[in-house]
Amino acid sequence: MRRRPRRHPALASPHEQREPHAGPGPAEGVTLSQLLQVLVNGLAVGCIYGLIALGFVLVYKATEMVNFAQGDLMMLGAFMAVTLIGDFGLPWALGLLLSVLALAVFGYLLDAFVLRRVLGEPQFAIVMLTIGLGFIFRAVAGLVWGYDPRSFPTPYTGKSLRVGEVVVSYENFAILLGTLILCVVLFLFFRHTRLGIGMQATSQNQLAAYYVGIPVKRVFSLVWAISAGVAAVAGILLAPVSLVQPGMGFIGIKAFAAAVIGGFGSIPGALLGGWIIGVAEQVAGVYLPAGFQEMSAYGILILALILRPQGLFAQIQRKKV
Repeated sequence: MRRRPRRHPALASPHEQREPHAGPGPAEGVTLSQLLQVLVNGLAVGCIYGLIALGFVLVYKATEMVNFAQGDLMMLGAFMAVTLIGDFGLPWALGLLLSVLALAVFGYLLDAFVLRRVLGEPQFAIVMLTIGLGFIFRAVAGLVWGYDPRSFPTPYTGKSLRVGEVVVSYENFAILLGTLILCVVLFLFFRHTRLGIGMQATSQNQLAAYYVGIPVKRVFSLVWAISAGVAAVAGILLAPVSLVQPGMGFIGIKAFAAAVIGGFGSIPGALLGGWIIGVAEQVAGVYLPAGFQEMSAYGILILALILRPQGLFAQIQRKKV
């Protein structure tokens, strides 16, 4: 049985060649340990989708913009970590912190000097702008870092934890743990800090927030900063299990599908949508014929738009109002 080491095809770029799937087919039966292994891998992949989808949701809730460059911000965060840690030799923790801060500052400036100029324009213009920014980010990344894939070694690379017959790589464990910590930090920030409460007020009613003295434009820029920082975290968590290259941001398309499935505007829905797509991809890649893995995310998206276009969490939110 051949397997691609340290890498799952769901995280590969569209331009990379994939080996034929050699996992157990439906006829071979499914044991409990195999199912648990698939679920663990799917949750780890889904966390990456969920974090990128979280960036979509944060920006949309505050500014009603859809940022299709979110996946490319994740790519820039991964390259920043590779540069600071791999090239400059900074300590691992310090390099990660500086990478997130650098992307947060970049997101703030991006809104302050570019995106703020198109506020009030039709949504189509904003969508085209963010798509164009994504192309620019990929081109700049290719010019600065080149188009050859780069690895991102970590102190836990190659290590794994075995629980019974289920093997959890430290890379996947870091993705799960990092996602949990980030979600807790964001929850505490939005629930218990003055700035976080101001951001929630702005997302609900911009005019009312302005009249009570909340600096709405600055809040918009801070939301973009947080969104870019979250994207950097996703890129850093993804980098050890996926080669870093300019095209890695294309998985933002699947993250957008996750945001739609969960309910565009719902933070828990973004994570849930990411997990649904991540697990579905793993199940399809292991137990279904070749080709089903890549189409599974979009098939679920189409099904969700037909059966529940408002998203999984929309009804729950309406009941709380």
